[in-house]
Amino acid sequence: MPTATRPALDSTPKQLRFPPAAGFTVRADFAGGEVSSDLGALLLSAVDQRIGLIGRLVEAIRDSRDPRYITHPLRDLLTQRVFQIASGYEDGNDGNTLRQDPLFKLAAGRAPLDDGNALACGATFSRLEGSLRRRDIYRLARALVEQFVAGYPEAPRSITLDLDHTDDATYGQQTLSFYNHHYGHHCYLPLLVFEADSGALVTAVLRPGKRPTGAENAMIVKRVLGLLRRHWPQTHILLRGDGHFSNPELMALIQADGNADFLFGLAGNPVLARQAEGLMKNVRGHLALHRSLAARGLGPAIAAVRQFGEFDYAAGSWPQAFRVVVKAEVLAGGDISPAKDNQRYVVTSLRGPSPRTLYQQDYCSRAQAELRIKELKVDLKSDRTSASGFIANFARLLFTAAAYVLHQQLRHLGLQGTPLATAQPRTVMLTLFKIATRVKQYKDRVLLHLPSACPVKGLLAQVCRRLYPDNRMRPMAASP
Repeated sequence: MPTATRPALDSTPKQLRFPPAAGFTVRADFAGGEVSSDLGALLLSAVDQRIGLIGRLVEAIRDSRDPRYITHPLRDLLTQRVFQIASGYEDGNDGNTLRQDPLFKLAAGRAPLDDGNALACGATFSRLEGSLRRRDIYRLARALVEQFVAGYPEAPRSITLDLDHTDDATYGQQTLSFYNHHYGHHCYLPLLVFEADSGALVTAVLRPGKRPTGAENAMIVKRVLGLLRRHWPQTHILLRGDGHFSNPELMALIQADGNADFLFGLAGNPVLARQAEGLMKNVRGHLALHRSLAARGLGPAIAAVRQFGEFDYAAGSWPQAFRVVVKAEVLAGGDISPAKDNQRYVVTSLRGPSPRTLYQQDYCSRAQAELRIKELKVDLKSDRTSASGFIANFARLLFTAAAYVLHQQLRHLGLQGTPLATAQPRTVMLTLFKIATRVKQYKDRVLLHLPSACPVKGLLAQVCRRLYPDNRMRPMAASP
């Protein structure tokens, strides 16, 4: 028999009425026992045990609380907060309704059905975020970089880092929230760094809502490169980004590294347009020829003609001349709209790839970073930065970044070769995490009963075997 059962909060019977079906009356009550809908918390716990993420975050924060009055240790707070975000509960106030959830308690290392061991509430998370200092934030961001490095069993020969800013809309009086003309609203403008091939998050930096300067970009990248070089002194690192990063300070920093290169977008200007004019004339001629042939029925109509070229160029503030690749494109237009020039430029320290390869394959593939940002913002709600203080909002961004790391590692460790191998976090939550689970606690064990008709039985079994192999498990007695 179970040794612990939490008493019902309200003993008054409550019944729900539903329309009749198949000749039966349909009623429901709340007497189903201890049931949770968040099995995913245990999967996240298994991932964290493999990678040690929460431990790194705990070490990064200097807990100044008096140990005599601590109810919720720092590790429990971070575990609960990050796991809740990764399970679709992005607001700290969600802790008010989840603090008694048996599976979140179990994931935090607490007995699921014992009384008096509830998890933290929203006010506790608010105090945690408000108590952090700049040094804590710096160490948390550094811990994410260390976690990224730990994901490699040995130093890679080369990696590509995608740098990108994204808007984080603000609606109150948050500190350092500014109006950004490009986005058309008040916002923060955080910088996110991803590894291109795996989609792993390297780190995240919350920034004011204004356009970054070259010195600021270089300051952030210098710290990231410094941490990576401690572990990987021989790894070639390619940094890739849009026109926000084609500034002399960052170029000089990457050149000084000696084993790093850059590939950045470059805004057009009259000098670049003159350099590319010869190629553009050639493209316009090809488009005119294609349109003439199509008008006589001698060929298909085409939407655009593009060619690629290159030249060396040095802006007045650059430390030296660099290779610029131009995509010379003319859009055909329509019956009432004329043809339109559409040239684009990138600047790079790479010399090897052809102009077409460099632009279409090496540069355009950075669009994958936009998908990663979408996962952070849409699935994990990284834009819930509604605290009044900048440091508190920075902490929220880093907690969401940690939740992203758990999801990315879950795909890497448990979902490879499955239908969810490339699934977005929201899909994983709906498929694997939100499964009703009845919890029974005995003197020496906890039993979890999942639905007999669970549609992902095989997938769950496969994920559990990968995250927690059989040779690490003790046999458990059958349920009485």
